Amino acid sequence: MIQSMTGFGSAEKDGFRVEIRSVNHRFMDISIRISPLLTQHEIPLRNILKERFSRGRFDVFVSTTGEGNVKLRLNRGLAKEIYNALNSLKSELSIPGTIGIETIANYRELLITEEPEYNTDSLYDAFRDAAVHLEEMRVKEGEAIAKDLLDRAGRLESMNNQIIAICPDVLASCKERFSEKIKSLLSGVEYDEARVLQEIALMAEKIDITEEVTRIESHITQFVGAIRSIAPTGGDTIGRKLDFLLQELNREANTIASKADDYRVSNIVIEMKTEIEKMREQVQNIQ
Repeated sequence: MIQSMTGFGSAEKDGFRVEIRSVNHRFMDISIRISPLLTQHEIPLRNILKERFSRGRFDVFVSTTGEGNVKLRLNRGLAKEIYNALNSLKSELSIPGTIGIETIANYRELLITEEPEYNTDSLYDAFRDAAVHLEEMRVKEGEAIAKDLLDRAGRLESMNNQIIAICPDVLASCKERFSEKIKSLLSGVEYDEARVLQEIALMAEKIDITEEVTRIESHITQFVGAIRSIAPTGGDTIGRKLDFLLQELNREANTIASKADDYRVSNIVIEMKTEIEKMREQVQNIQ
């Protein structure tokens, strides 16, 4: 099924919380905010996203909800230096009393906090769970987009069929108008009728839109086929292909509008272009 590029997924496990947000982007852009103590895991986490997704901007937030296994170490060398220095000062200044542990304990520099230990397996489990939830949301939104696009493609096909139905009438009308105009201009003047008929035939060929409506029909068929051929996993990338087909549809519609000098065709083309623009807005958010 089609996958949207917009979604959110989160998960929490054994002291780790992971949030992943994604929005539309031409390529794949990943930004990860993670504790400096865990930066060595950034590249493997990026690779997990690349294995599951193909396009979009991903903002990842990894935080720790616990303290980890914090360890404290005593700087014994510094403690001895402090004790000896205080003893020396006590003797030199004849200060009464004794130097006890409570005096030395006031020096915070004596306690060294080592980097906390984390169970990184839990980090990866939480990250994968968040990625799964993100994908589920992207696929769900993609299903809604796919339905909307198929409905609009059906409307485009119906409009194109309307144009096909009136094509013979439009062509005959244009030939008649052109013929009458020629006769009016050449009234009372000798002219080569065969030559005039040849010019009318050339004119008719120039305004014939059969080729354009046929290509529109083909593009719509390819568009619908691309959507329906997506695997249920939602991992395929078709956004660029659909966007290209819509550009071609828009180009053919513009050509029809410029060639067919008929208000009925012009009105239908306006509706087609409006529908195509709405479809392009939707496609911009497809992986």
